[in-house]
Amino acid sequence: MDIASFAGILRTIAILILIYYAAKFLLRLFAPMILQQVAKKAEQNFYQQQQYNQQQYNKSQQERNTNQQHKVKSDKKYNDNKKVGEYIDFEEID
Repeated sequence: MDIASFAGILRTIAILILIYYAAKFLLRLFAPMILQQVAKKAEQNFYQQQQYNQQQYNKSQQERNTNQQHKVKSDKKYNDNKKVGEYIDFEEID
């Protein structure tokens, strides 16, 4: 069974502290660049989604306009050919 020496424990603690501070320094150095890339990607995704939604809205508007024009045309045809009944002229009786 090996017994840990006091120097070995101190060396391990020192290495852990150095790794902690090195990671902290590197994170502060590279975090702005990483966050900038994340923000750019989010902006691109938002822009693409906005364009897709705008295209879908334009398509639905065109379909509505086409449907309304078709409906108006079909309503006119229906109203022109529709016979409601005979016209009866009523006279007043005294």
